[in-house]
Amino acid sequence: MAVVAGVEAGVRERAEGAERDAYVVRTASEADVPGARAVMLDTVYRDLRSGYVPRWHADIIDPAAAYLEPERCTLLVVERDGEIVATGAVRDRGPAAPPNPQWVADRFPSGSTAQLCRIYVRPEHRRHGLARRLVRELCDFVVRVGGYERVYLHTDPSVPGAEAFWRATAEEVCDERALPGGGQGIVHFEVPVVGLGRPAVAPA
Repeated sequence: MAVVAGVEAGVRERAEGAERDAYVVRTASEADVPGARAVMLDTVYRDLRSGYVPRWHADIIDPAAAYLEPERCTLLVVERDGEIVATGAVRDRGPAAPPNPQWVADRFPSGSTAQLCRIYVRPEHRRHGLARRLVRELCDFVVRVGGYERVYLHTDPSVPGAEAFWRATAEEVCDERALPGGGQGIVHFEVPVVGLGRPAVAPA
């Protein structure tokens, strides 16, 4: 029985490895913009239920200008079978006040703060570790590009699984639900990353 169990475990491990290998995480190109935009728009309509709001989502309409052109920003995509199934990005801006609490904005000033954003995975591709892979590679980018001192993000806890994921990955800074009036109902986090604060790496 032990031999059979070991064989079955090996088969499962190989199957899981093949499943992971089917997903390719890479830096987005111009050709990826339509697919990335589709993932983002589907998420804000289906999961966030806000729909497209120009003051919040201008980067979704023009991801190239927001993430591909600035040197200290990036957009990653996850591709499977030629389809973009997940996204994740870094922007070089901290949270603004208002609508965020002033002390949160002061802790994460633009320029020295890398904000993780648009970490979205299509529902049928969740539970494959894609969000965790994206966060790891985005944080590697933040360290590599240099000059950032903190990594910040916020999440909407009403999105299924979002709060639990970030609580396992990052450190809570402010849960607005505990503020008078409930604030915006979002939770602010900081991701602890080793190697921040280094000078930017000069191009080779």
